[in-house]
Amino acid sequence: MQIGVDVGGTFTDFSCVSRDGKTLTFKVPSTPHDPSKGVIAGIREIISQTRIAPSEISVFAHGTTVATNAVLERKGANVGLLTTEGFRDVLEIGRQMRTQMYSVRLRPETPIFLAPGARRVGVMERIGSDGNIIKPLNEDSLIRAVEELLIQGVDALAITFLFSFVNPVHELQAQEIILKKWPRLIVSLSSQVDPVFREYERTVVTAFDAYIKPTIDTYLSNLTEALQNEGVNAPLQVMQSRGGLAGCKTARARPVRLFLSGPAGGVIGSLEEGRTNGFQNLITVDIGGTSCDIALINNSKPLLRQEGVIDTFSVRIPMVDVNAIGSGGGSVAWIDGAGGLKVGPHSAGSDPGPACYDKGGEKPTVTDASLVLGLLDANYFANGRLQLNNQQAHLAIEKHIAQPMQISPDKAASGIHRVLVSQMSEGIRSVSVKQGFDPREFSLMALGGAGPLHACALAEELQITKVLVPRNPGVLSASGLLNAPIEHEVSVSFNKELKRITVEEISKALEKLDIEASQLMNDENADSNKVETTYFADICYIGQGYHLEVGLDLQVQRPFEKLYRDFLVLHDRVYGHSVEAAVRIVNLRSVHRLPATPPISELFINQGDCVKGSRHVFVDSEEQRLTVPVIDRSFMQIGSSIEGPVIIEQGDTTTWVPSGWKGSVLETGLLLLNKLESDC
Repeated sequence: MQIGVDVGGTFTDFSCVSRDGKTLTFKVPSTPHDPSKGVIAGIREIISQTRIAPSEISVFAHGTTVATNAVLERKGANVGLLTTEGFRDVLEIGRQMRTQMYSVRLRPETPIFLAPGARRVGVMERIGSDGNIIKPLNEDSLIRAVEELLIQGVDALAITFLFSFVNPVHELQAQEIILKKWPRLIVSLSSQVDPVFREYERTVVTAFDAYIKPTIDTYLSNLTEALQNEGVNAPLQVMQSRGGLAGCKTARARPVRLFLSGPAGGVIGSLEEGRTNGFQNLITVDIGGTSCDIALINNSKPLLRQEGVIDTFSVRIPMVDVNAIGSGGGSVAWIDGAGGLKVGPHSAGSDPGPACYDKGGEKPTVTDASLVLGLLDANYFANGRLQLNNQQAHLAIEKHIAQPMQISPDKAASGIHRVLVSQMSEGIRSVSVKQGFDPREFSLMALGGAGPLHACALAEELQITKVLVPRNPGVLSASGLLNAPIEHEVSVSFNKELKRITVEEISKALEKLDIEASQLMNDENADSNKVETTYFADICYIGQGYHLEVGLDLQVQRPFEKLYRDFLVLHDRVYGHSVEAAVRIVNLRSVHRLPATPPISELFINQGDCVKGSRHVFVDSEEQRLTVPVIDRSFMQIGSSIEGPVIIEQGDTTTWVPSGWKGSVLETGLLLLNKLESDC
């Protein structure tokens, strides 16, 4: 059996495929205090339901939010930062960019919490911009600096010496000296974490790596031990932010690459679902309990970016371009000082959760609104694992929203949905319109526990005419883990003007990267004959501050001319203009990828009447409740069609098909919803 496990803020999702194609998907409540407990609970349920031996589990792929949560909750290590003497305050100075220019009280916009001033110490050493040693590393200075930091309770070190990305000799020497004297101290080197230029960005990502390394190391080692205790011998593989799997050893060594581990699984799952059904251009909307993750797939390739944002701080790590906004099923609805209705970003999470969970939560959430509107069945939420309380949902919305706004609970609940959709549509424009793509040319892939519930309304807002609902949208992030490749990416600074570079020169640089990437793949026991290698170059105009990643192919005729033309096309798409002027290569990147062999899952459809009943649903456009049929998706036959308004229920989600939409079931089991043409 192959198992994919995605740990979210509210639920932990499981997707399991056995050798004979039988599929098992389910959710269990997440255990935020120790996420591994929720994972082990799910493993025991799998073994109980399928009666397989733990040793028969051959693949165990894992997506986790532990890295992100460590930052959001400020539960990382006490980090000490060692820099070249005179550069200790780079982390605090940052870039001269401010997002809140007119606030009465300005707050730091650099991650000073990682290493406050007292925990930043300069060391006597200096490497020149050409890589030559200007001042040798002073060992006494280094030891004094570490001793000073240890007195302050530091348990992890980030070392970012000047120009170490050109020559890492001093950082490597420092690490050797430190670990010889303090072998238990955790050390992150900028020359290994992010070996490219820009001092502030390199310092930030190295400090983040040191900050989360103890947390990730403890979590993954505990999970590995717990799996072994259960008899699971399959190697633990972890999803990276870029969309590829890495072994546990590599993940523990480079934890900063796990920030978007969970959302990346949903993007890869959506890509595979779209490819299988002939849809190459997708906008994915993954609505969970805590957040909404939005991504764009163009020509069956997800958009990637070399710098992401974690808790408002820019972190330079390669990741799937996911726009995460605080709009999920557990997002709290509230009224601001001006009387306006707001949704999120605060979430009720899984404990106490929405008011309807009946666990002590009193604030109204999106899930409460869905229940009040009649879109959810209180007895069939999360496949019946969680009994919802209708009365508590009504009380919460009436007390906190309806009465203050002097409207009915139905209208208040409908308003919560409309605000949510508006927020999500803006999030979609950020990954589409702002990147030069027209969302009307894409299909909307709805996933997550709440994605299909809001997908049609969101599509109407953006004038998208096709909505795709996978067979198991609520656990697609977990399913995507089983479709993800093993992938490793390494990069190097290469600051030279394009017209002054020879093919031999760039080939030599890429060869060094290939050696490093090949070693990472060997650690995964990957078949080298099946590994695919691709190259990229970060390019910008001479004098331009920021670069764009462009594919590099040295096998074509005139490779540099093609590289230049591709850059001009990309620059025009992203920024709306391009000029034929001199450019330079900033960084080179090698990506080694072992494609996955997706498990073949059996499509099982129950026989019988798919209509399971009806419900009274408040429809905002009609300003009244309508009697709407409820369909059990597991009974929907291939080729069958439905027309809204209708509710489609399944164990992991509920799909709302409003008036003006028509759906059909494709051969793969995917539900395709089409917007009907308006009579006017």
